[in-house]
Amino acid sequence: MDISAPKSAPAIARPRNALALCLALAAPGAALAQDAGAERAAAAPVLALMQRSTDAPQTAQKLLTAEGARPLDTREARLELVVDTTTSQIWNPGTSRYDTVELRSYKSPGTDPAIPFVAPTVVTAPGETVRVALKNDLEPEPDCAQPSLNTPHCFNSTNLHSHGLWVSPTGNSDNVLLTLRPGVAFEYEYNLPADHPAGTFWYHPHLHGSTALQVSSGMAGALLVRGQRLPSPTRNGDLDTLLRDASAEQPMPERLLMFQQVAYACRNGEGKIKTAADGRWICDPGDVGRIDNYEDQFGFGTWQKSGRYTSVNGVVLPTFSGLQAGRLERWRLLHAGVRDTVNLQLRELRSRASSPVGLAGDALETWVGKNCTGEVLSQFEVAADGLTHGQIIEKRENVLQPGYRSDVLVAFPRPGRYCVIDAAAPASASVTQAAEDRQLLGIAEVSGFAEQIGTRALIARQLGASAQRNMPADVQQRVLADLDNGLRLSAFVPHRNIPKDEVNGQQSLFFNITDNDQYQVDGNSYAPSQARDLVLGRTEEWTLTSKRGGHPFHIHVNPFQVVAIYDPKGNDVSQSGEASDPQYANLRGTWKDTLFVKQGYNVVIRTRYERYIGEYVLHCHILDHEDRGMMQNVRMLVPDGKGGGIPANAHH
Repeated sequence: MDISAPKSAPAIARPRNALALCLALAAPGAALAQDAGAERAAAAPVLALMQRSTDAPQTAQKLLTAEGARPLDTREARLELVVDTTTSQIWNPGTSRYDTVELRSYKSPGTDPAIPFVAPTVVTAPGETVRVALKNDLEPEPDCAQPSLNTPHCFNSTNLHSHGLWVSPTGNSDNVLLTLRPGVAFEYEYNLPADHPAGTFWYHPHLHGSTALQVSSGMAGALLVRGQRLPSPTRNGDLDTLLRDASAEQPMPERLLMFQQVAYACRNGEGKIKTAADGRWICDPGDVGRIDNYEDQFGFGTWQKSGRYTSVNGVVLPTFSGLQAGRLERWRLLHAGVRDTVNLQLRELRSRASSPVGLAGDALETWVGKNCTGEVLSQFEVAADGLTHGQIIEKRENVLQPGYRSDVLVAFPRPGRYCVIDAAAPASASVTQAAEDRQLLGIAEVSGFAEQIGTRALIARQLGASAQRNMPADVQQRVLADLDNGLRLSAFVPHRNIPKDEVNGQQSLFFNITDNDQYQVDGNSYAPSQARDLVLGRTEEWTLTSKRGGHPFHIHVNPFQVVAIYDPKGNDVSQSGEASDPQYANLRGTWKDTLFVKQGYNVVIRTRYERYIGEYVLHCHILDHEDRGMMQNVRMLVPDGKGGGIPANAHH
């Protein structure tokens, strides 16, 4: 795709294969349902077209070897991203037609013009430097000032955050305190250390005041770190080396599912959102949907009230194809939405079920209740937030809060069709503090046949065979014994456990929303001049709580290990979970970078401050909460040798 294409040239969704095109040409009316389903396939987001240092024919510096002069491999990869407005179409199940929308988006060489509101997937490796040349081509804003810093503002200004990467937060690295105005170009540089964990990460804008609006427009992309490091007696390895197919010659089949919540709206002559009789947002033919207002497009219950649908890889109600019964796959799940919980569930669809085309709202939920009635399939989680677990966690439903990633192993037991559902979430599990209705996310079509073996047994057999073929002799028996002992993965966890006797400091934090609508961390709305001081080299235990509402806590740079989660009665639910809410089950000991903190609960975590100094942030990952002030700066200081710290810019 030409990233310098005129802004007036719309990117219109078209059938994505020859069959769909033939159906559309042969009988447009009769083939509507087939055509819509065909072109709404849940294809993986396009891979970013990145130029690597080894691609260049010449470099300025050369190595002299026995074979002669060779280019120096600087292990760098470069990606171009342009932020601009894009006109395209989004499928609306409520009206069985496409809505025209104009949204801010990332444009990059290779971006799929039919699905522009999902950014290309960046693939990198430990030890590589990723350079992102970001250019802001949005329209200038003569005056984007607001009465308060914590009133959303400057919607056409931006920056970039590499969510979950263990890299420097300063300079032109993962520095979210930078502001890139319209017309400005800037190159980010992410130097991944050689010991960086392999896993599923992502990138998105992070400018205070415009983050939610831009992410909700679809400005988000996956960032995959792939690893080839085998475990040894003294060092853990990358899970990628174990997740191999049945022959162990190729990586296990995988698919990326990125969930987004694009809250576009069409407005009448008075500037109010157009709604149907039941309150759902509507766009009439000729209207253009946009995201331009926090007051009525974000907030408690707004997403459910809107009637909009969570998209998967930029597509609403897609079909998941290419699935084979009895084949183990790795699904990389990424919640790139702004605020609402996704409770992912897989259920077999009743045979001879009627088509859901044209159904929306209550009617579609009724269809799900009548037809998505098969047994719930287990998802076996091997990693969360890009960090491998010490033991595979079996989940019947997978509660994903904004910012979460979950790598799961799945296998469909027999051919047929399956419902991919955002299951009804209890109020306690939801960011809205209200019970959420079910929503169909898509249909999975499974072909072939399968032997009668459960997914857990299939995982044990396949990973055991992979360990016998691929693991070094000095760790092979350890890996096999771990798999036999409850599917443990201790040889692949990227960080060492943090025992209590290593802790040498304490931190506490609470979220709150006041009666006069102030969004706060520790009793204060965001102020750049205020920062929490931490000292490099320390290991500290944090206690997190929320006085009002539930909030996903996210801190940049340093991941953390879950120690305990106490409910309001003082019971630790980090292992057993709760009968009405499964999201805290089996979290004890896991590593995360984002964690939901329920109102009245005390969440205890531990973290090490290693390697990087500078100023960055922690915040609620309900992104409109962050834009309204639920964020705090963090200053990582150099030790002063006396138990304290020295700011990086101090000279005495």
